[in-house]
Amino acid sequence: MNGTLTFEGPSGRPKGARVPRREFLGGLAGLGVSALIPDALSALQAQGGASGAPYRIDVHNHFSAPGFISLIKARNTGQTGLVTWTPSKTLEDMDKDGVATSIVSTSEPGVWFGDDTAARRLARECNEYGARLMADHPGRFGMFATLPMPDVEGTLREIEYAFDTLKADGACFLSSYQSKYLGDPKFAPVMDELNRRKAVAYTHPSRADCCANLLPDGRSTGLTLATDTTFTIASVLFSGTTVRCPDIRFIWSHGGGTMPYITGRFGAGNPPTPEMAKRFPQGVMYEIQKMYYDTAQVANAYTLPTFTKVIPTSHILYGTDYPFAGFAAVSNGLRDYGFAQSDLRAIERDNAVVLFPRLKKA
Repeated sequence: MNGTLTFEGPSGRPKGARVPRREFLGGLAGLGVSALIPDALSALQAQGGASGAPYRIDVHNHFSAPGFISLIKARNTGQTGLVTWTPSKTLEDMDKDGVATSIVSTSEPGVWFGDDTAARRLARECNEYGARLMADHPGRFGMFATLPMPDVEGTLREIEYAFDTLKADGACFLSSYQSKYLGDPKFAPVMDELNRRKAVAYTHPSRADCCANLLPDGRSTGLTLATDTTFTIASVLFSGTTVRCPDIRFIWSHGGGTMPYITGRFGAGNPPTPEMAKRFPQGVMYEIQKMYYDTAQVANAYTLPTFTKVIPTSHILYGTDYPFAGFAAVSNGLRDYGFAQSDLRAIERDNAVVLFPRLKKA
């Protein structure tokens, strides 16, 4: 459906004439019959934009504080979308595709480059900039707090400030830091604090030290990002973090990397060994399926069949990877897959509202 409707009967137009969507909806309102065709309205609204108020909640949306822009320019990371990012352009693109709220996060490479003091300072700048976005545009933005990991002491301080003072919606992690993944014992105090707070922990992959340049012409970057997410999911599982910290609501970017497609490597689908039964009292699939996964890089006909078989619809969240990807690509991919309208609505909004109740009225 592309913004017009085709009529095959008498309507004051020739048979087969295409009617602008806005005119069609306006006519329905005038006749008072819109309540009689909820499916048609839902199908139109699923395209977002001018057909109705924005409603989608994007949990994978990147922003750039000025200090972060300076850092990635100086390091020549090649992330043009982050360097040229602006709030006004983001809001314009959100409105075009019916996105009500974007919960923003700092992308990789993060803020730590060997200097704890500098990382703490930049994390604070990113978080205060994000809080200003939320205040200046009520209901349009949320924020996952930028953390100066792997500096554990600084991270604990920033969690306190970001959550208690700035009212962040959750914490943002990279998948690894100096080849240490999130289940590493070094990071246990951070995970314990987030568990105490019953916090949301959003994770974005990083370019792992081991693998960033394995292939020429930058071909390894996307593969490295997906694989690093898989490693960090394995880390929080097999370290016992998800069992020890059951109240952390983890969100994994890009549909969990490659994890949903290699669940056998995680021990799923096989009779549990005594060791696995002890490690996962409720089963490894229970731990996998209680976590959340966004739709960035997943919203296509090739990936969704397995992804949706492994991950319950109630734990799939709309995520785009903006500005590296457009909103429409994800929205259209989800729509074209053929989800039931109730499931599509859950993915695009309602599941996020469960995690972030303040957005219920946004």
